[in-house]
Amino acid sequence: MPPKGRIEVNETYCKGCELCVEACPQEVMALSAERITAKGYHPAELVAEGCTGCGICALVCPEAAITVYREMAGVRAH
Repeated sequence: MPPKGRIEVNETYCKGCELCVEACPQEVMALSAERITAKGYHPAELVAEGCTGCGICALVCPEAAITVYREMAGVRAH
């Protein structure tokens, strides 16, 4: 069973640069079309199932706005 992941984007820091979206190997991220942050940016979010919690999005984020969580076979890891 492949690992399952999820992300949390801190909208205080996200500037909608899309580096995470472009780097996501699973292609499950996009900028929110409906939401705008207090600073006027569309924040990144998961838009589809399939996140594996690989952490690439967090690594490429210049603002350190993404926290990745990974769940493996019933065991939660952070």
